[in-house]
This record gives sequence, C-alpha cells and structure tokens, in this order.
Amino acid sequence: MRIGLSVGTLEPARARGRIDGIGVYTSHLMAGLAARGQEVQGFSFPGFSFPAFSLPGLGRRGGPTLGRPLGLPFPAAALGAIASGGRLALAPPVDVFHATDYRIVPMRCPVVATLHDAIPMADPALSSRRLRGLKNALMRRLARFADVVVAVSAFSVAELVEHFGIDPARVRVIHAGVDPAWLTPPEPALLARVLAARRLAPGYFLSVGTLQPRKNVERILAAHALLPAALRRERPLVVVGRPGWRCDGLVAELRARVAAGEARWLADVAEPEELRALYAAAGVFVFPSLHEGFGLPVLEAFASGVPVVTANTTSLPEVSAGIAREVDPTSVEAIAEAMAALAAPGEERRRRIAAGRARARALGWEVMVDRLLALYRELA
Repeated sequence: MRIGLSVGTLEPARARGRIDGIGVYTSHLMAGLAARGQEVQGFSFPGFSFPAFSLPGLGRRGGPTLGRPLGLPFPAAALGAIASGGRLALAPPVDVFHATDYRIVPMRCPVVATLHDAIPMADPALSSRRLRGLKNALMRRLARFADVVVAVSAFSVAELVEHFGIDPARVRVIHAGVDPAWLTPPEPALLARVLAARRLAPGYFLSVGTLQPRKNVERILAAHALLPAALRRERPLVVVGRPGWRCDGLVAELRARVAAGEARWLADVAEPEELRALYAAAGVFVFPSLHEGFGLPVLEAFASGVPVVTANTTSLPEVSAGIAREVDPTSVEAIAEAMAALAAPGEERRRRIAAGRARARALGWEVMVDRLLALYRELA
C-alpha cells in the first residue's frame, strides 16, 4: 500500500531543534509503517518547503522515504474557496493520505486526519493569541476534507465534535503511544555524563513542556515552594522547556528560583537520549497540565520508572488510569501534597512505579501503528 503522510512538523526550520508531540507522533508512525513493509511518502504543505534531511532511526534501507514537497499553487486563504464548492482536489501518488498536523486538503484518495485536540477553540485562554481566530476558522474548514478523523483519546471526541462540527460517526479513537526505547534504562555512562553536564544529582522533581499557560508551571513552582526547605534542597525542581507565549512572569520567577538554588531551567534539551536520561534520573515527574488532548509525557515518565503527579481533568486520567497521583490542577496545595507523598520512599511509590511501567508497555507505538494500518486498509 502507498501511504502519504503530512510531515511539516518534522521540518528542521519549524522544529527548531526538537520536534513537538505531533512530530513525535508522525515520526513513529512513519517508522512503524515502513517496518511493516509499507511504501511511505512524506509531504509538506501548504506553503512550507521540505528540504532533504534524515531522522534518527529513519532513512535506512527499508525505511520510509520523504517524498517531493507537495506545494499548493495557491495561498492557504484560498482553501476557503475549495470548501465553499470548488472542485479542485490534489491527486498525490498514494492510496490513502494521513494528515497528522491539521493541514488537511481535498484529495482524490481517502483522507485520514488525526486531530490531537481542540484546545484553541475549547479553551482559548490557554493558547497563543497570534492569528488564533483565523487559524480556528481555517481548521474548522479543513476538517471537512477528512473521510475519517482519528482522536488520540476518548476525551477529545466530544470537543472535536463540538468545535470542529464533525459527525461522531466519522471519528475513531486510536490512542497515541510511547516509544519502547523509553522502557530501556539509559546506559550508566550516558546517565552520569548528562547529570554531570547539567550539574544535577538524581532524585529531583521534573517538569517537561513548553513554557506556556496550559502547562501550569507557575503552580508547579508555587507547589515546590510549599515543600519543607530540606526537601527543596534535596530535590530541586528541574524545568525542561523552551519559552513559549505569555511566559514573561514565569521566566522571571523561574530565574529567581534558579538563583536561590531551588530550581534548574534547561531550555536547550534537544537530543532524545538526553531527555530520556533526565527522566530516568528524576525522583518525581510533575505534570498537572490544565488541558491535554492526550498527555504523552505521563507515559514517558511511567516508562522511565518515575512516579507521576498529574491532573484529574481532560484526557490525563484516561492516560494515567489511576496510576499517577491525580490532583486538582488549580490547587497548589494538592500539587504540593502529591509531590511530597511520591518523593517519600514506601509502598505507594513502589506500587505506582511498577504499575506505570506496565501501563507504558500496554500503550506502545506498535499498537497505534497496527490500528492505523488496519484503518488505511479499510478505506483503500
């Protein structure tokens, strides 16, 4: 079967050194399909170039190929004319096309679209204001071109139906997954090298994510500040993430905590091996996000053998399945109490670590790829 994938999120210029969650989803899907003997071509559009490059673990003999860029001969705004009755449709040389990054265009082959969440529409205050209204309107129109919509969590379905106007009969729930590589502990030499380079000792509290309102880092900082001074010194808060939007106050607070010796801010973690090492050396992973379509970092921490504090809202309980400490993400006190409880040695910590590893094994990329391939065959 010839399968086309949208790969704009993998472009070096857009990834800025580290691919985001959609890019991780796309790269694992490409690799998994190629490993199953499928012919995979990547396309980037609209309005983005796609220079040749290689991905870690991809491009080897038998691996996926990245096809010629599929450029649209009209600006993105012209998609409105197509949606309102025009007949123009692209005809890529594939049997089915999967848009993984919301860039859905009319095609003369079956189109699958993964819509990871509807956060900009469901909770606008948690997303960037830049071009938000235009993007939301465009995304609603583009969603109509998908024959089947894939939701990465059952939680997301209601939001997709409400905000994209999608017929529920066109939606399939296929969970995202975690790379099996996360289940293998880093080599001791690599772990020691990363910790030495970052001037860290094992056992810290870890938070990972772009600095933006949705990730709730302000409350994580406030919760850490509520912990006893001895625990804060023993287990500083390590924040891994680049500056995003509406984060000036957060950055100032974070720098103040760094200066006080109670936090570390790592904004330049780009290599997957280093990120896995930082997870593996953590004592507790703290992820009380205000809104998630799935919540992959929770699974990455589970696979790394780290107990997790997460939110009891949106999709996160679906991913956690009761294994993480699920708390009210708006309560600083609840976050702090959960952090302290999981930092303490004992039966609860051991039980949650073991259950988290089992949960990560059950939600792997292999399961996701097999289910998507079955869907492609059904449509083609």
